[in-house]
Amino acid sequence: MLLQRIERHLRAKRMSPTRFGREAVGDPNLIPQLKDGRELRAATVRRIVDYLNDNETEDCPCKRCSS
Repeated sequence: MLLQRIERHLRAKRMSPTRFGREAVGDPNLIPQLKDGRELRAATVRRIVDYLNDNETEDCPCKRCSS
């Protein structure tokens, strides 16, 4: 699930949800709204996945970020 992947990324990078939303899609309210049931358009999902792929590192201690 996308939200779980985002939350792993936030923990691994020690990043706030607000910063993630702003950097990934320009929306600082993204994460709280996702948790409240917001549905995303396919283009927004692609932007988030691209952001995650571009910003996850192989040396992440959780070992799941690169999967």
